[in-house]
Amino acid sequence: MPFSSRELLARLIKCEAEGEGELGMKAVANVVMNRVHVAYGEYLRTGQGDLRKVILQPFQFTCAMTEVYGQPNPQNIFNITPEEIHYQIADWALAGNKLPQLNSSLWYYNPFNPVCAVYFPKTKTGVFNSRIRQHCFYDPTPAYAKT
Repeated sequence: MPFSSRELLARLIKCEAEGEGELGMKAVANVVMNRVHVAYGEYLRTGQGDLRKVILQPFQFTCAMTEVYGQPNPQNIFNITPEEIHYQIADWALAGNKLPQLNSSLWYYNPFNPVCAVYFPKTKTGVFNSRIRQHCFYDPTPAYAKT
């Protein structure tokens, strides 16, 4: 049986940000929902406002991939079970809640060092907004509108 959108979001939150505490998990959920609701660019074109499409869009979330760089990825949304906190945060995000500082952020990543790059991804469609725990968060640049 396929997972509901709520279940997919809870699984993604756990997989992508479980070690980041409640704030970090909310930040990840915030970015996912920003992609669902963005009014222009790649995520509108590919996701079409559909949470499932956003989460399962190829090469967007490592945790939604069963293989990474040609190697099996055992830590993925299909192999983990969310806990109550992950469902609570999914419900928080699905209800339209946002963290004020991430109002328009569309990307995050863990650089595995103390410094966040100014731009992300490599296309420079995102500019650094803030860091929450281990993740760097990025808002769209004008270049994103052309994606």
